[in-house]
Amino acid sequence: EVQLVESGGGSVQAGGSLRLSCAPSGFTFDDYAIGWFRQAPGKEREGVSCISGSGGSTFYADSVKGRFTISTDNAKNTIYLQMNTLKPDDTAVYYCVGGPWCSSRFHYSALWDYWGQGTQVTVSS
Repeated sequence: EVQLVESGGGSVQAGGSLRLSCAPSGFTFDDYAIGWFRQAPGKEREGVSCISGSGGSTFYADSVKGRFTISTDNAKNTIYLQMNTLKPDDTAVYYCVGGPWCSSRFHYSALWDYWGQGTQVTVSS
């Protein structure tokens, strides 16, 4: 059974940082791309970032470019989303997702096969 388990969410003041982690089970990261989506109350789900299984390709939403960084630790089979200079607009539930590839179309949720349960990120002003 494939599972994606997120951790690292929490509450932080604007300008602060958080690091989210995603630990896939049931598959190895080398075989899949991993991404992050988020959904704020009353808003549509938004693709945040993705990274290919090889780690060679990454994509980011314009709203987080320059502030968020996606990375992997293949030895730990863990994917990270480092979030810096957080803004209140970043407040959302963040979901780790797994799928066959990471491309410029990563923001289409239908392209992702597996979804985690989500972790809450709250940024206060």
